[in-house]
Amino acid sequence: MGSETGRSETDSSDTVRNALVAALAVLIGVLLVAVGFLGRLATEPAPETIIEQVVSEPVQTTTVDYALIGEILGILDEDFVENDRIDYEFLFEGAIQGVFDALGDPHSTYIDPDTWAISRGDFSGSYQGIGANVAQQDNYVVIVRPIPDTPAERAGLLAGDAILQINGEDAEGWSLDRAVLAIRGPHGTPVELLVRHTDGTEELITIVRDEVFVASVTSDPPGGLLVDSEGNEAADVGYVAIRSFTQKTPGEVEEQVAAAVAADVSGLILDLRSNAGGLLIETAQIADMFLESGSILTQVSATGREDRIDSRPGMITSLPIVILQDEFSASGSEVLAAALQENGRATVVGSKSFGKGTVNHARELSNGGAVYVSIARWLTPNRNQIEGLGVTPDVEIKITAEDIEERRDVAVFRAIDVLRGEDS
Repeated sequence: MGSETGRSETDSSDTVRNALVAALAVLIGVLLVAVGFLGRLATEPAPETIIEQVVSEPVQTTTVDYALIGEILGILDEDFVENDRIDYEFLFEGAIQGVFDALGDPHSTYIDPDTWAISRGDFSGSYQGIGANVAQQDNYVVIVRPIPDTPAERAGLLAGDAILQINGEDAEGWSLDRAVLAIRGPHGTPVELLVRHTDGTEELITIVRDEVFVASVTSDPPGGLLVDSEGNEAADVGYVAIRSFTQKTPGEVEEQVAAAVAADVSGLILDLRSNAGGLLIETAQIADMFLESGSILTQVSATGREDRIDSRPGMITSLPIVILQDEFSASGSEVLAAALQENGRATVVGSKSFGKGTVNHARELSNGGAVYVSIARWLTPNRNQIEGLGVTPDVEIKITAEDIEERRDVAVFRAIDVLRGEDS
């Protein structure tokens, strides 16, 4: 999943694109196992979600005959030339998804019962499984990284291990979501994986599942040490990366920021790159930590009703802040970036963000599945729309093929320059 630098400008741009695609593939794998949004949701930002367990009655209408779907399935069962492809449950779920496809809204979707059962708890910041980030490579699901201090790491899973079998079943060609559904399971139960290590040897590993806690915040910069463009340690700058917004995130951010302030830093980097979102209230709580006053966001419903979230005096209201974002920063990360940017509390460095400014409502269904429905849009403090537009950085960063090849984090370099007053 590496990149190769060519001699022409076209080759260089291809290298950058391939590297970004590879990074996104890994991100998707991380979401699948460590955050838990499966299937279609794995390729889209995680929705800011209200989970409601009340099951609605089927809509009554005289203009639509829903029995027609059953009639069509019956005809297919009788007449279709490849009868072994007639799977009623699969086709019925396809019909349901067709309803959402017809809406033309990428944020409204159907979640099947198995996927909903294992993903709904992930807003709490933990899940039951083995604790490993995965990606798909060469027709196999591959371990990207075992999460530290988890069953996966303790059992000896290694980065690069290809999963050949799961509980004795050949896993060649499996999708990420199918593999995750098979690997996850209740605390205390075993899962048996046949893996092929990068040296070609194969090993059968039995792993006992456990509760896996996923830290959504870290103070470890890429490469392990925060350095400036000259390669010198930037001890005068604090660094906090927020990977997602769960119920635990505000407490984790407060702890990391307090540690940075105690170290007497002169500025703080909030890294929101590849942050796909999470829970709205927790996102607003984090914005509130850094604001003395002002609006955080306005939520506009389908009826035009507006609900505004305003800040109260926070804990860190004067320390200079730079926010890092990229094209994979979405949803909650865009809310946070816009709130601090438009209230004059932060300089945003990077590229334009994804552009997901929709509130989603999760409604559980009678079959154990759920539907995500878009119920509102957000406006930034200056009443700018996020949906489809994103957040424009104050300082735009262009990453070159050479930067990637040399592992130069130019966004961090520029953030440090901004905080030191050296940016031109």
